[in-house]
Amino acid sequence: MAPSLILLYLFGGAALLILGAEALVRGASRLASIMGISSLAIGLTVVAYGTSSPEMSVSAYAALAGQADLAVGNVVGSNIFNVLFILGLSALVSPLRVSTQLVRFDVPVMIGVSLLGLLLGADGAIGRGDGLILLSGVIAYTVFQVWQGRREKNAEALAQFECRPPSGATLCARDLGVNIFWVIAGLCLLVLGSRWLVIGAVQTARGLGVSELVIGLTIVAAGTSLPEVATSVLAAWRGERDIAVGNVVGSNIFNILGVLGVSGLLASDGLTVSTSLLRFDIPAMIAVAVACLPVFFTGHLISRWEGVLFLAYYTLYVAYLILAAQQHQSLGWFSTILLIFVIPLTVVTLGVFLIRSLRS
Repeated sequence: MAPSLILLYLFGGAALLILGAEALVRGASRLASIMGISSLAIGLTVVAYGTSSPEMSVSAYAALAGQADLAVGNVVGSNIFNVLFILGLSALVSPLRVSTQLVRFDVPVMIGVSLLGLLLGADGAIGRGDGLILLSGVIAYTVFQVWQGRREKNAEALAQFECRPPSGATLCARDLGVNIFWVIAGLCLLVLGSRWLVIGAVQTARGLGVSELVIGLTIVAAGTSLPEVATSVLAAWRGERDIAVGNVVGSNIFNILGVLGVSGLLASDGLTVSTSLLRFDIPAMIAVAVACLPVFFTGHLISRWEGVLFLAYYTLYVAYLILAAQQHQSLGWFSTILLIFVIPLTVVTLGVFLIRSLRS
């Protein structure tokens, strides 16, 4: 592919992502008010599933094409990217207030489904039976979120869109149609924009001789997660913090239950899960999910310094993948630093914060 065409895909995709994110956040936040569903429930379902549609299309296509490393690596890499990079960047834009429901229910669910993914893939494959289990989970989770969201009506927001006959009914119907259009238009732009970016990024990575698994864990994972980047950062900027955080948590849950579930059903012989994924990347995904709980729990706020910490950890993760892929001579001491200093320090810090929070 010509370099000029690659640049067109990259910059054109970025422009579509920005437009799509603006449309999606605007439509989804107002739909939450009109329909009497909390913004958190919208972020955890409509926005999260919509922005995860690039992961679905890429992993499903890879499963049909027999590229299991790309299909599974895309999901695992996207989940790590979502928490460390997207939440980190969103917190830098604006400190994120975390809902009590996220701490008590949704983050534990994210941790649980991450462990389930490891359990189902421990035999080296995610087959069609595993896929059915995962899909059943996403259906149950969605039904619960809709039910929960209807219970948590925001009276102040609903009053803004209250229908008063005779003209009020027409107004509400028009508002509903307009905002559904914004959501659909935003999702279409996000899917197209992320696909263009993935095409350009993958062509660049393959030209450098990077393996398929590393491409899935980094380039493709980041590319398909760009809708989440644009949506969460813009939502944080606009003050829709429930959508910003709920989008990430909901996307991670959907990636494992929905994307892996569909991909496992489509793969004729099941999705092969490589040893390196089982030994390092999937445990890293679980560790990132577990780390969210004490961070979210302490004050129900993701502060700017915690955002910086998340971004630093993602940089270390990508650096490790690059060094491991190239079998670089510095991989040994880099791994030693991670094991001896970074990981224990993180565990101790999170433990101290959790104990202080419980005492207070």
